Amino acid sequence: MTNVKTRILALLLAFSPALALAQGATFTVKQLTPETALVAAQAALKKCRDNGHQVAVAVVDRSGITQVLLRDRFAGAHTVDTATRKAWTASAFRTSTTDLDKEAQPGKPAAGIRQLPNVAILGGGMAIEAGGTTFGGIGVSGAPGQAADDACAKAGIAAIAESLEF
Repeated sequence: MTNVKTRILALLLAFSPALALAQGATFTVKQLTPETALVAAQAALKKCRDNGHQVAVAVVDRSGITQVLLRDRFAGAHTVDTATRKAWTASAFRTSTTDLDKEAQPGKPAAGIRQLPNVAILGGGMAIEAGGTTFGGIGVSGAPGQAADDACAKAGIAAIAESLEF
């Protein structure tokens, strides 16, 4: 009986690559349109302006590629790179950079991610998600404090949330 079980297991393992290919060789993903990314960035910029803050806002797609980058006229030069890195980090880790900051403190298991390229673990980066899908990330930099950056990023996501629901 053991010999039969061994043969069946060997047969299943031999055909497992074929079973995987039977599922299809391609897959479909949902992406933000540039127009939707622009709406999110403009809403975030408006929220910060309304609060008296000069910022940069970046929206990246699910692969971390920048779709939109807006910099207000008096936002610091550093805000462009920081906003982009915050958006990239939120998209890559599928969480807000504020939450990630708590989990990546020195001495915690995730502390090492702070040393990865392109990672910015500062408040103001949020994943853009709806219906169980991560579409990308939005990053805001330049407001006085991480909570203010977060508020502007949330406004950007809120501006497109209805169009992402399905």
